[in-house]
Amino acid sequence: MITSILLLLALLQLKHWYIDFVNQTNVEIASKGIYGDSDGLNHSIKHGIGTMLCIILVTGIDHIAFASILAFLDSMIHYHIDWIKSNYGHKDMTQKSFWFDLGLDQMMHQMTYILIAYLII
Repeated sequence: MITSILLLLALLQLKHWYIDFVNQTNVEIASKGIYGDSDGLNHSIKHGIGTMLCIILVTGIDHIAFASILAFLDSMIHYHIDWIKSNYGHKDMTQKSFWFDLGLDQMMHQMTYILIAYLII
């Protein structure tokens, strides 16, 4: 069980890095602060799909319904974390407050993954 949870967390880390730092478009970045904007939602939906795939890889296809629920949860939480950071976070990366906000944002995403792992146990 521990090995499976660690594998899931590692896959979620990889998924998060890829979607947030490699795959994310400038349009998605600009749109995350506009509540309900389709490009900001699209970014979070990609996270949800990736989360579902990570869960299925670890738990098997038999758990697709539960994986879908957790993926939706991740997508909605991710969306709101990003929206909050976009609207209330500092934008000047030369300021310490920017890095505080970025770190808090990333920590909240990681806490979401820990919650997902906990719910799977």
